[in-house]
Amino acid sequence: MKVSLIVRSKNEERWISSCLQSVFNQSYRDFEVIVVDNNSTDGTIAKAKKFDTKILTIDSYLPGKALNLGIKASNGDFLVSLSAHCIPKGKDWLVNLLQNFDDPDVAGVYGRQEPMNQTTDLDKRDLWIIFGLDKRVQVKDSFFHNANSMIRRSLWEKIPFDENVTNIEDRIWAKEIIKSGYKIIYEPEASVYHYHGIHQSADAARCSNIVKIMESREPISHKERHLIENLNITAIIPVKGEVQYLCGRPLIEYTLERAKESKFIDKVIVSTDNPEIAEISRGFGAEAPFRRPVELSLPEVSIEEVLKYSVMELEGMGQFADLVIYLGAHAPFRPHNLIDGLIELLFHNGLDSALCGQPTYKSSWQQQGDTFMRLDEGFAARKVKKPIHSGYPGLACVTYPEFIRQGRLLGDKVGIFEIIDLFSVIEITDAKSQQLAEKAFPDWWKKENSRSHQDEALFCGPSLSKRS
Repeated sequence: MKVSLIVRSKNEERWISSCLQSVFNQSYRDFEVIVVDNNSTDGTIAKAKKFDTKILTIDSYLPGKALNLGIKASNGDFLVSLSAHCIPKGKDWLVNLLQNFDDPDVAGVYGRQEPMNQTTDLDKRDLWIIFGLDKRVQVKDSFFHNANSMIRRSLWEKIPFDENVTNIEDRIWAKEIIKSGYKIIYEPEASVYHYHGIHQSADAARCSNIVKIMESREPISHKERHLIENLNITAIIPVKGEVQYLCGRPLIEYTLERAKESKFIDKVIVSTDNPEIAEISRGFGAEAPFRRPVELSLPEVSIEEVLKYSVMELEGMGQFADLVIYLGAHAPFRPHNLIDGLIELLFHNGLDSALCGQPTYKSSWQQQGDTFMRLDEGFAARKVKKPIHSGYPGLACVTYPEFIRQGRLLGDKVGIFEIIDLFSVIEITDAKSQQLAEKAFPDWWKKENSRSHQDEALFCGPSLSKRS
């Protein structure tokens, strides 16, 4: 074994799958992976076990102690330190680290760290400034960073990481290495996407302005796609009761068809109490691995309870999603590419959850006791008035399983994908809506599918929402 990767984790279920998938996608294959976990209480360990990894647990965490623990259990001549919230960029990340060791005077190499969209403005600024595009050979400078680095095992055996410090164990090690006459290399071609930054202080407003300038010059679509494609994304379609039909077809088929069109969804799960619906769904390539209890089909049961049951059932079967898409079968007027647009919106804006919503600029009121409280901004001109959005999560809602396990559909930071097509918000819930859908749906479905290759015509609007 030539390379051993030590991945340190603590409640990293959002990132661990993407991190490890990128590792196992590397062009260089002679490596082992050891995860050193600090008693995670989320799905980190379960997801890590899906990969060919050795998992160790550390109770009293200190960075140097965790690294030394993982290294002692490894066999590689070269040792990689990688944080679980760092995702290697490209298939040659490992090669680009390793090739620097052709020089026997090189003791360690650390790579570039690029921010994600979820990264704070302070951390984005720090990462861009510290981790530039020029390669550096350090013979006096002892800066080193173990979020993304590789060292020689033979030198670690002489100078292990300090197990008593709470941080900068990497720079303490590098300082001793430099004193011993070795070199440190900064290799920008060995890059990772890193959620956290390396400094936690500065003026937030000033940093925000700097970041806006830098982001305006930095393409991010490749980064977002790289992150999304490494995730296990599961769509869940809850359906209860008898089979409903629309225009001669089972109603659920229209939702299944849209789910199967998605470029990002890996698995479609139908959570139903009806064996006939389960069989229809399987015919469309979906899975119905469990039958939903009848008590979860009672009118007073919330969709959050149904989704929580469904996620827990899947995880009990060893199926761990990184991202969950909730799709309601009662909402067939779902535009082409809406689902993928919603997923992209979540990553582009670093959201916890994103759902569909229809904007309104009309006067809006909510009853509170014996009176009504106004929700909108009054009778201001439409062009200066902020809209109120009516949410349609059944049309599509993307969220993380950590929230669903808590009995929540949405996290704290929520985004809206604006829907301006009046038909798209039609939900078939009674005879009146069924009658309306029977009249409107055939022409709408035909036109929508005919313009499926004209996606840009569907998406417009403000930066924090896309319109369909």
